[in-house]
Amino acid sequence: MTSSYAAVGYTAKPDNHYSEADWTDPDTEGLPAYHKSKVLAERAAWDYARTHEDIELTVINPTGIFGPRLGNRPSASVGLVEGMLTGKMPVVPVMYFGVVDVRDVVDLHLRAMFHPKAAGERFIAVGGPSISLFGMAEILREHFPAAAALLPSTELTIEQVREAAKTEPALRDAAVLQGRIPVISNEKARSVLSWEPRNVAETIVATADAEIRLGLTLPYGG
Repeated sequence: MTSSYAAVGYTAKPDNHYSEADWTDPDTEGLPAYHKSKVLAERAAWDYARTHEDIELTVINPTGIFGPRLGNRPSASVGLVEGMLTGKMPVVPVMYFGVVDVRDVVDLHLRAMFHPKAAGERFIAVGGPSISLFGMAEILREHFPAAAALLPSTELTIEQVREAAKTEPALRDAAVLQGRIPVISNEKARSVLSWEPRNVAETIVATADAEIRLGLTLPYGG
C-alpha cells in the first residue's frame, strides 16, 4: 500500500525525530483533511490485514515526491518547482519537509513486494535530511543561475505563516509544522531492503530538468 509520511510525522514530538514507529494523531490541532485521511486509511488497512490472515501487507510512506514525471499533469510537489522557476513564488513560508525521488519510490515498492522480511512492515521513503522551501530555491539558484531573479528571495516567519493560514488554505500545512525541522529516518528501508535513494539536491535538479524538457516556458529564456 502506498500511504504517506502524512500518516507518520505531523504530530509534534520533543526531539522531532520520526521513524516507522510514529503515527500522526488524527486529532492534531489544525491537521488538514488530506493528512487525516492518510492516517485513517492506513489504520484501516492494517486493521483489515489483522483480521484477514491470508493477506500480507506492506506500507510505503513517501515524503514529498519529486523527480521526472510521466504524464502531462504536474503533481503538487512538481508544481512547487515550476512555480519557483517561473517567478510565481517570490515568497515562501518557513517549512521543512522530506524529499524523495519518484524513481526511488518505485524502487522501494518493488523491493518490498519481493523481500520476505517486508511483510507486516512500514517503510518511510525519504532521500536525505529535511529541506526547506527556501533551501530548495537555493539549490535551483545554484544550478539555474538565469532564474536567480525569479526564485523566492524571502521566507515568511512562522508567526506570519500562522496569520496568513487563517485565510489561505495552502499555508495550513506549513502552519501545522510550526517551522520544526523533522529528522526523518530511512534506516529501515536501507537496512532491510538495501534501498539506496538519490540525494535531495539531485532529485530537485532532475525535477527542474524534466519540466524544462517537457516544455516549461521560462520567462528568462534559459
